[in-house]
Amino acid sequence: MKMDVLLGLQWGDEGKGKVVDYLAPDYEMVARFQGGPNAGHTLEFDGIKHVLHQIPSGIFRSNIKNIIGNGVVLDPVVLRKEIEALKKFNINFRQNLAISKKATIILPTHKLLDAAYEKSKGDKKIGSTLKGIGPTYQDKIGRMALRVGDMLAPDFEEKYKELVKRHQSILDYYQYSLKNLPALEEDFFEAVAFFKSLQLVETEFEVNAAIKSGKRVLAEGAQGALLDIDFGSYPFVTSSSTMTAGACTGLGVPPSSIGEVFGIFKAYCTRVGSGPFPTELFDADGEKMRREGNEFGSTTGRARRCGWLDIPALKYSIMINGVTQLFMMKADVLNNFEVIKVCTGYELPDGAVTDQLALSGTSQELRPVFQELKGWNCSLDSVQKYDDFPKPLKDYVEYLEGLLEVPIKMVSVGPDRKKTILK
Repeated sequence: MKMDVLLGLQWGDEGKGKVVDYLAPDYEMVARFQGGPNAGHTLEFDGIKHVLHQIPSGIFRSNIKNIIGNGVVLDPVVLRKEIEALKKFNINFRQNLAISKKATIILPTHKLLDAAYEKSKGDKKIGSTLKGIGPTYQDKIGRMALRVGDMLAPDFEEKYKELVKRHQSILDYYQYSLKNLPALEEDFFEAVAFFKSLQLVETEFEVNAAIKSGKRVLAEGAQGALLDIDFGSYPFVTSSSTMTAGACTGLGVPPSSIGEVFGIFKAYCTRVGSGPFPTELFDADGEKMRREGNEFGSTTGRARRCGWLDIPALKYSIMINGVTQLFMMKADVLNNFEVIKVCTGYELPDGAVTDQLALSGTSQELRPVFQELKGWNCSLDSVQKYDDFPKPLKDYVEYLEGLLEVPIKMVSVGPDRKKTILK
């Protein structure tokens, strides 16, 4: 048995939470391997909407063990609030959720540093969610961070104060106010006390033991492949490895244990924050996508930038992640378009056309070359199986499969878990 991996292939917000929730009955373990509370995985079922930030999306299934791996950066305050918000579902968190002792902790001063760094960039800001993610990963790489296991040590507060002192000197340099720190620290230490009641373990042993014993394990990524710290649109990226390889380092699983790689993408493109976006729309079509798709960040509420589907970007993500199956999300957002465009290449400043994504370039340097397809221009509410799709939607799916050379096995036509059509 091997561990399957589920990834977003664009700039995040592809609908990974819904897919994990849908696939969950086939698995006995779901594990988050990177990112932090900047991720917002939205699930809808029974007419209720849920947003998860750090807890794996298998938590609503009582027979699934959920793992927060070592590659995640954890905010104890956010996690405590998440757990309290889900108590009404009678979830046994002490049994169904395990947290890696090697996961790095987000401190209150990490959030202040995040805000100070972003403010100092002026009009060149990255578009950070200001959750303290970047500064926490910086401390991790700098070998100064505190980890979940440190919470159990008798000298935790001493270690905490030592790291905060380092942070304060940086904040003083940026002349950033610390007036909110006492209130933030009060919440933080209350959450640390709560954390000690949870299952804190060496999760790499649990995940590998599950794989070895033949249990089905699904690794759940956050953000998207084009936000990867190495291969994304640097520097407008997140601070972790959002790729298949990140599942190995973020859970302690060898590459030989990777099975299927599920790639999630929207039927169009969106992006939050700054950075290149070659197919971005600034017209009525872009606004229509935003409105129909409710394209506002589930964590920040920020309006997402919208544009047509970008094939070179998708092919790039498929290549670097070894994607074996594709799931297309939010096809229903395009219901009311008479014409649907697909970017198949980029025209360079010298007039040449390339189908290779060059993320070091800017969107101004990459002029998208579009192919036009007929839209289905009708509601998909009555659709229950693939054969019910209008012909233009089937043509769209098959056209994309031909370009991407990977099968599209699932098409989502609405936010509820029942609006998921297998091909």
